[in-house]
Amino acid sequence: MSYRITHDDVLHEIARGNQVAFRELYNLYFQKLFLFAKAIVKTKDGATEVVDEVLVNIWKQREQLPGIQNLRVYLYTAVKNKAFSYLSAKANQQIGGAFDDIDIEIAEEYNAEKQMITGEMLRKIHDAVEALPPRCKMIFKLVREDNLRYKEVSEILHISEKTVDAQMVIAIKKLSQVLRPHFDGFPDFKKTKKNQDAL
Repeated sequence: MSYRITHDDVLHEIARGNQVAFRELYNLYFQKLFLFAKAIVKTKDGATEVVDEVLVNIWKQREQLPGIQNLRVYLYTAVKNKAFSYLSAKANQQIGGAFDDIDIEIAEEYNAEKQMITGEMLRKIHDAVEALPPRCKMIFKLVREDNLRYKEVSEILHISEKTVDAQMVIAIKKLSQVLRPHFDGFPDFKKTKKNQDAL
């Protein structure tokens, strides 16, 4: 049986103790949540600990799953909160710098347009993203790599949708300024709120 994590019946299956459904949830979200957590706690071990604890708690409290309105927002918010709790427990770490030096990973699955991008362009894209202001990088990653909607990002980070939109405009403008002079036919990064709303 195959499960789609966006469907309510999957949450009901997990709530009933279906381990196959839970495993698919785990496999679908672990890597994305891991990268999000790592952007905050800065270490692979710490990020793994944070995400594992959140997902284990999901299983332990599975009876409550059917009441969750938006699973993605719930998971990202839980990871964010757990990551800050993790940092608070580390006397030698400062929460204020948690969003610095965010690691941006190149997605493994490319669409047809991205498959044509050369290694040189990928390197320049990575460097350009790394040069973005920390909050811009975080928002850009959540929207472009994790495919979260503006509303979801605003709920996770406790900022307005207008702020998300403004930060995406800044990110796209900076990326275009850096990359367009180097490449003819530079691909359009833009993922506007208007385009999102049309989905």
